[in-house]
Amino acid sequence: MNALEQRLADTRAAGRAALVVYLPVGYPDVESSRSAMVAAVEAGADVVEIGLPYTDPVMDGPVIQDAVDRALHQGAGLDDALECSRAVAAAGGVPVLMSYWNPLLARGVETLAAELADAGCSGVILPDLPPEGAGRWRRAADARGLSTVHLVAPSTTPERVAAIAAASSGFVYAASTMGVTGARSSVSSRATEVVERIRAATDLPVCVGVGVSTGAQAAEVAGYADGVICGSAVVAALGRDTRAAAPSERPATAPTFPTMSALVAELADHLGH
Repeated sequence: MNALEQRLADTRAAGRAALVVYLPVGYPDVESSRSAMVAAVEAGADVVEIGLPYTDPVMDGPVIQDAVDRALHQGAGLDDALECSRAVAAAGGVPVLMSYWNPLLARGVETLAAELADAGCSGVILPDLPPEGAGRWRRAADARGLSTVHLVAPSTTPERVAAIAAASSGFVYAASTMGVTGARSSVSSRATEVVERIRAATDLPVCVGVGVSTGAQAAEVAGYADGVICGSAVVAALGRDTRAAAPSERPATAPTFPTMSALVAELADHLGH
């Protein structure tokens, strides 16, 4: 049982949903992104999705696209993600890499699995890698004790859900709505249906993402899911904490993120932390 599986087992045993927070590497800059991830853990995040910047983020809405674009212009990449993973693990959180497949494939499957394990990462969320093409990765990941998380959408058929669940480990990511990520005024009514279809196919924990932005929404999702994923709202809060100055002009003291930390703490509080 790796750290992700253990954390989800512990939160389930405690009668609460896990809080999963997404933050991109390199936003607002590499050093601050690492500090923000640690701050999220300190505010109550159980798991941190470490977002690897990518030029074509097809799943991501405007908030995350803008943040990732800034990160790419600063040269943030996989080496920085590994350092973020070490920092999150050292702070007591569970790091999981969130990435599209091409930049990971370019690194080399076996090399990547070894590097992630050495950095304390528990697995990878792969939004664009179908289970049929993930066999080599899963073998390398399994050998290193890493989880492989695939996504299920509202449009996914029961037969397809079964195939995705069979190829997944750690948890299954339930996308609550069609379309790209982004904070919404309410969680899609289809979220419960997606979770039910996943539960019919597997005993793996189910974490729900896409659209969660408030403590009340997190509590609603926690009523039927094992984990609550919050991304765009947390990234937006981090943006409000960030000055527009270049990294070289930032104060020498460690940055603080009061808006982001307050949102994470609100989400954690509504999940019974």
